[in-house]
Amino acid sequence: MSKTQARSATPPPRLYLLLEGRALGEWATTEALMPWLADGRSGDGHPVITLPGFIASGMSTRPLRRFLKRKGYSPHCWRMGRNLGLSHELEEQLLERLREIHDRYGRKVSLIGWSLGGVYARWIANEAPELVRQVISLGSPFTDNPRANHSWRLYERLSPRKIGDLTETDFERIRRNPPVPTTAVYSRTDGITSWRCCVLEPSALAENIEVPGSHCGLGVNPLVLHLIADRLAQPEDHWRPFRRSGMRRFLYPRPLRHRPVDADASIDEAIPTDAVRREAREMPIDQATGEPA
Repeated sequence: MSKTQARSATPPPRLYLLLEGRALGEWATTEALMPWLADGRSGDGHPVITLPGFIASGMSTRPLRRFLKRKGYSPHCWRMGRNLGLSHELEEQLLERLREIHDRYGRKVSLIGWSLGGVYARWIANEAPELVRQVISLGSPFTDNPRANHSWRLYERLSPRKIGDLTETDFERIRRNPPVPTTAVYSRTDGITSWRCCVLEPSALAENIEVPGSHCGLGVNPLVLHLIADRLAQPEDHWRPFRRSGMRRFLYPRPLRHRPVDADASIDEAIPTDAVRREAREMPIDQATGEPA
């Protein structure tokens, strides 16, 4: 990681950090809306592994797994205890967990990672893409400044691998989009991690989806659960970007097409790469909604 990259993003405003208590309201809203969220098309039963965020355990993803089970999937906890940071040992254990579940079902596995769990999900998908159906990250800081958050000092105390120990190769493995369908969910009012670190370079197999809400509530946010169900319901070999049609146009902000080119440019102001421009020209547009067809 270059010095320029290391200084581009900064931690979220303190106000957003103070507002992280919103997560309780998001959870309560989800509980009230659960009959509606669980209604509709059922899943195809394929396995899904949920990966918790930093210092969290599988308990934090229990509501998400309960929702996935009601939708007709086969959710699994990561079974690694608390997520205390990046380690080679944990990486190998996660690969074994992935292989175990893949072999048990004879099907590719979807990965949903919350915060640091999403960093692990991307790494696993890059290491063993033949076993992975798709990756969904929730507020996961996989690019830009690794200290653009309010938890990095605690991370330095608890993690077996300090931020300074990570090599350029390590960062590249985290930043690189997996060769499988990948969705990055983020919130501009995230109070823990800079949202600029949670967005990827869009492509035919990669997308960013913004939701309103807190960092600590991403795994129980009703809008997040709705889009997770939408992403998982797609046929394995026919993935397509999330469509903001109907009421979704009012619930989800317009999708971002490209990432910022420097610290002072917002995503909306950044100049898209030639590849993104070419992809935009070639992508068919639904005339009724203005979204990718």
